[in-house]
Amino acid sequence: MTTKAIRGDFLHCLADPGPGGDATACEAVHDGLLLVRDGRIEALQPAATLLPQLGPDVAIDDWRGHLIVPGFIDCHVHYPQVDVIASHGTQLLDWLERYTFPEERKFAERAHADGVAEFFLDRLLENGTTTAAVFCTVHPQSVDAFFEAAQGRNLRMIAGKVLMDRNCPADLRDTAESGYRDSKALIERWHGRDRLGYAITPRFAPTSSPEQLAACTRLAREHPDAWIQSHVAENQGEVAWAHELFPGARSYLDVYDRHELLRERAIYGHCIWLDDADRARMASTGAAAAFCPTSNLFLGSGLFNYQQAREAGMRTGLATDVGGGTSYSLLTTMAEGYKVQQLLGTALHPMEALYLATLGGARSLGLEETIGNFMPRKEADLVVLSPAATPALSRRNHLRDDAIDRLFALMHLGDERTVAATYTLGQLLNPP
Repeated sequence: MTTKAIRGDFLHCLADPGPGGDATACEAVHDGLLLVRDGRIEALQPAATLLPQLGPDVAIDDWRGHLIVPGFIDCHVHYPQVDVIASHGTQLLDWLERYTFPEERKFAERAHADGVAEFFLDRLLENGTTTAAVFCTVHPQSVDAFFEAAQGRNLRMIAGKVLMDRNCPADLRDTAESGYRDSKALIERWHGRDRLGYAITPRFAPTSSPEQLAACTRLAREHPDAWIQSHVAENQGEVAWAHELFPGARSYLDVYDRHELLRERAIYGHCIWLDDADRARMASTGAAAAFCPTSNLFLGSGLFNYQQAREAGMRTGLATDVGGGTSYSLLTTMAEGYKVQQLLGTALHPMEALYLATLGGARSLGLEETIGNFMPRKEADLVVLSPAATPALSRRNHLRDDAIDRLFALMHLGDERTVAATYTLGQLLNPP
């Protein structure tokens, strides 16, 4: 058994702190020591308490003066779109045709997929993201490339082959049967292997025929512990299109519901244009929303109302949605989420923002027993943040000695330069 300790100032959520930042749902430990044994958390206590109990053989990584939070969780992101990010001037449906589909064609070549997967994971780690729910392309080899790269770094990642058999370019189209067959083989090859999980991934209802959605139902029944991921109600034009294609459904969300694709471990990107019945249905089934503020703003899709989602009891996690999203940083994404809620008349508490990026994301993905905070027996994924990473941050953070206030400043003034280190299973992956 291997034991190590990590020292610094710790901040995490024990539960959902709610809009007021309930202090009983949060824990801040100044000059704390996190004890990690065989990749799992054994204890978090003040260093003065734990240091006398450590044997001489226990290595200590000393990050005093830094703020340490759980590894960030990105609930919705597209690794094939790293070269699409910051593409100018369109909204969702045109953006797919103009930028996304041409880029995804390149993933027919395995060597291209390998290179992009490595680049993408480098970007996640330099921004402190240790878990993500990831869309690949229609090509099975894009999934193999991603999972092999993630496995090589011992990351907890969820991913799946995109399914689309209509309303897309012919060279990016599968069929209901080939999509089922390829997904089935990928599930058998990767799901539950090391820290990897498979997501059944219809791109969005308009690009899947009823027959393909029925094949997704079949996969979901056969693999009840697999994840499901897709998009819903992102853009008003997309919502109108879904109504035309599925006239018998009560709503866009109802298309998925009729195919038994709302359940725990099902996560849907955006969820902007839902009604009260949709939100109630998501809450009752355990399906979750991925809040994608930078993407929603960049593509002009709309403002996700987190207060409505909370009041309905919906699970919600935070997501970058690269490449529609404009930053790999969940700190930046937290800040943009705060601004979106300000526009809707509510102030997102900094601990609620941290919750969405950590424990709330873990709950949305059905992983709250495994990751999301520093409770004993959880996997030791964490990110070390430097409050003095830039002159502006250093000046701002010298004003107040308060962990939550420092977090808020890091949200709004931080980026990848703020991330001093990222750990997975207690191992430093990006030495400074």
